[in-house]
Amino acid sequence: MTFNPSDHPHRRRNLLTGKWVLVSPHRAKRPWQGRVEKQISEKRPEYDPNCYLCPGNTRVSGAPNPSYTRTYVFNNDHEALLADTPLAFDEQDRLLELEPVQGTCRVICFSPRHDLTLAEMDLPSLRSVVDIWAEQLQELSQTYQWVQIFESKGQIVGASNPHPHGQIWASNFLPNEAEAEDREQKTYYDREGSPLLLDYAQLELKKAERIVVENEHWLVVVPYWAYWPYETLVLPKRHVLRLTDLTGSERNSLADILKRMLTRFDNLFETSFPYCSGWHNAPSNKGFEHWQLHAHYYPPLLRSATVQKFVASYEWLAEAQRDLTAEQAAESLRQASEIHFKHQ
Repeated sequence: MTFNPSDHPHRRRNLLTGKWVLVSPHRAKRPWQGRVEKQISEKRPEYDPNCYLCPGNTRVSGAPNPSYTRTYVFNNDHEALLADTPLAFDEQDRLLELEPVQGTCRVICFSPRHDLTLAEMDLPSLRSVVDIWAEQLQELSQTYQWVQIFESKGQIVGASNPHPHGQIWASNFLPNEAEAEDREQKTYYDREGSPLLLDYAQLELKKAERIVVENEHWLVVVPYWAYWPYETLVLPKRHVLRLTDLTGSERNSLADILKRMLTRFDNLFETSFPYCSGWHNAPSNKGFEHWQLHAHYYPPLLRSATVQKFVASYEWLAEAQRDLTAEQAAESLRQASEIHFKHQ
């Protein structure tokens, strides 16, 4: 019997973290008798008078929203990081390490419309979101080492409000994932003399096995080491450190590639596809030429709109594991239409 990665269990190494993922493709054929989520109604009004994020409404803190007509940003009323945290403290036991941290948190309402996700917004509106991401990064990078732009979409991943929105958490420290990616990218750059993710993008373009969609400036792939069933990686085709470095044409192309990718997500199971996503820009300091700008999208859905992947005991205790191969997932997303199912 000859080894076949489409049929036989194997491990794949995540180039960005150094961690391994166990792939068990033969398990995807087993019948599902586990938990099935309830289908969540997707019909929402353009404006909800009870929504804390809609224009003109009062937020839970008592602060009023302006009657905004485009992408709107405000300081989170319940920040996870505080700008004035005292940094001086008494040393603790060496086995009980502690480090005070400072930062700030903001909310981005993508649109005044309560019913429009990024996948359903038009390209000029999406370009506006891209510009806001870059503006916020430019401002917050003056003070903080790491600026995490992210979105949690859907109740299944813990979104607390259905109004389409994202967040920004800026901090004076590098979080775990950023630290791991910095280490792996620098190690590769010092050894090879070129950015890891730029070389990886060229490899994916050559092999054309895991590409979901591409345009002139951007590439979307299900990464070789993907953990989540339909995980994707958004990559520029040239060496770019941060969103602030993108040209006008590249920003337009980014809006285009995001709409095409997110529409495919929704069309896969004809549902508003939930996901956790975020941008990894180079840290704010100088000396990060080994970095490459990229975005991660982590959708939890596995077999349908009502069956999600759970992190199982083996994964908590041993190693990440997936059943569907990255190549199979990419093919499914490639075959999905770019015309949103609501408009077909």
